[in-house]
Amino acid sequence: MTRVLMPLPCEDFEPTEAAVPWRVLRDAGIEVVFATPDGTTAACDPKALAGVVFGQIGATAKDAATYREMAADPAFVKPISFASIDVTQFDALHLPGGHAPGMRPYLESTLLQEKAVEFFHANKLVSAICHGPIVLARAIDPKTGRSVLSGRRMTGLTKLLERAGFWLTVWTLGRRFRTYPAYVQDEVVEAQGSTGLFERGPVVPSYSNPFVVADGNLLTARWPGDAQGLAERMVERLQAATPGR
Repeated sequence: MTRVLMPLPCEDFEPTEAAVPWRVLRDAGIEVVFATPDGTTAACDPKALAGVVFGQIGATAKDAATYREMAADPAFVKPISFASIDVTQFDALHLPGGHAPGMRPYLESTLLQEKAVEFFHANKLVSAICHGPIVLARAIDPKTGRSVLSGRRMTGLTKLLERAGFWLTVWTLGRRFRTYPAYVQDEVVEAQGSTGLFERGPVVPSYSNPFVVADGNLLTARWPGDAQGLAERMVERLQAATPGR
């Protein structure tokens, strides 16, 4: 069976960016294996699940229900630890994002970054959305001394979207929607170097028009509204790699 690794922080990940790909992959007959820093059950950002700013930011009712279904999956309840990840046992890697402070141990995990490099060395499919590309920006390939994103064409959480999330929530949540002082887009662009290309996509994002960028084995997207389209592209790639599925 085709297997996808989905690492998560112990808390505060964005629910839609994990749950929607989980559902799409599961429905396609693809196994999803979860991993957390210490092997304990993860929990999403409760603010993103409940919705904030009168429901303008946060999971839709449908996606919140999907998250609750995922949270009951035995694989989610009993994840593996980052230390026990064996890249040879997986066909793809999916890196969800999230804004809240609990994301930092995941984004800053040197062990997870090393595993990401292994996925690239094996030319396996890698998918990242929102803040997920930060893991890749910080994943330094020892063969080149550069990020695995160097020279790549991709997207991620744009400055426009990150600023919008901040200004819509700062009056109730303070700086919760600014995970780091630097913007995601700026860190990714620096990792891409002069030969890379960061694509911003449509100025007005929409769930009905997901934006996904493909570059070789790398698939990237910007925000929860892109998660369905990103997951569908993952399925297409994985099924093409395993004829007859």
